[in-house]
Formats: sequence, structure tokens, C-alpha cells
Amino acid sequence: MSKFVYTIGREFGSGGKDIGTALANRLGIKCYDKELLKEAARESGFCAEIFENHDEKPTNSFLFSLVMDTYSFGGYSSAPYMDMPLNHKVFLAQFDAIKKIAEKESCVIVGRCADYALAENPNCIKVFVHASLDYRTERISKKMNLSLNKARDMIQKTDKQRASYYNYYTSKKWGDSKSYDITLDSGRIGVDGCVDLILAYGDCLRKKKR
Repeated sequence: MSKFVYTIGREFGSGGKDIGTALANRLGIKCYDKELLKEAARESGFCAEIFENHDEKPTNSFLFSLVMDTYSFGGYSSAPYMDMPLNHKVFLAQFDAIKKIAEKESCVIVGRCADYALAENPNCIKVFVHASLDYRTERISKKMNLSLNKARDMIQKTDKQRASYYNYYTSKKWGDSKSYDITLDSGRIGVDGCVDLILAYGDCLRKKKR
């Protein structure tokens, strides 16, 4: 049976991780989020703290785009890779970890530009989860015990950070429907509703491949 990988991009506070976890539980497969950082750390030799500090953080360096093609031919031993800033090395380690995980098992991967890493995988279902700012503000306020103003500020800063990170490394636009197979409003249909629609899409895709 073919391995299917579900990637989930998400606005902060939309419940993307909860949806990924629920989806994985329904399918009986693993959900990778912070776990992906540990996997990448093991593979690359970097300590896990380095990945935590650089997790989905934006960058302003243009070196990455100049050396990416050369790296793909030489890997971690290439001179361009050795000269890269640390945040680029972290991204590439995660990039490789995502590809290796997708090759060995069906799974759900939350964030980390996984849809870009698996762009050539025909069995990758790319999902983006969003919701209104009011819904996300109330949710984060309750979950993290913050005032509404502080929750709103955290959401806006985190979304900006995620967008900058994604847009830089993928040359696509974070949250743009053209970058994904499905975009879902979790505030309107809830976690279970999102999971149901993702599973229905997956079933249709499997039937088409038969």
C-alpha cells in the first residue's frame, strides 16, 4: 500500500497541531511536530537546543539561495554547506529529515515547510488551517491564560514569523490557497470537521490512483 503523507501548515491559534494529532490518531500513524526537530538533530549531529532556537525562525541572509543548488550535489560535506549560516544548516537538516520520514512511513507533519520539502511526492496531501483572528485570540487567551490583547499580539507576531520563514525558504506565499490542496477554516467547522474533510480528500485521491 502506498505511503501517504499529510502536511499541515497553520495560522497560530487555529488548532493545526490538534488537527494533525487527531488526523494521525484516526489513521493510526505518527504525527511529527517538535518530534521532527529531534529527528533532524540526531541525523545532523546538532544538539536539539539549536533546533529549538531556530525552529521556524525567519532569516535575512541571501546566501542560502546561492548555495542551495550546489549543496544538493555535495550534501553536508560540500564547501557551500560548510560556509552556510547556522539557520540554513538547521533548515536543510529538517528538510532531509522530512524526506526520509516520508520515504519510510505514512505520517502527518505539522509546519516546517513540509509541503515544500515533499513537493515532488505524488502521495503528499498539503493542508493549510486558518481561522478568524477573533476565534484564534479567544482560543489562545484561554489556552495560555493571557489577556485578549496579549493573545492577539502573540498571534500577529507568530504569524508574521511563520510567514517570513515560509516565504523565504520556499519562494511561495504562506497561506496562499494555490500552495496547498486544501485550506480549512477550523473556527467554522472545528477539529473533527477538518479531519473529516482531510480524510475524504485522501479517500478520493486513493480511488483516483487505483
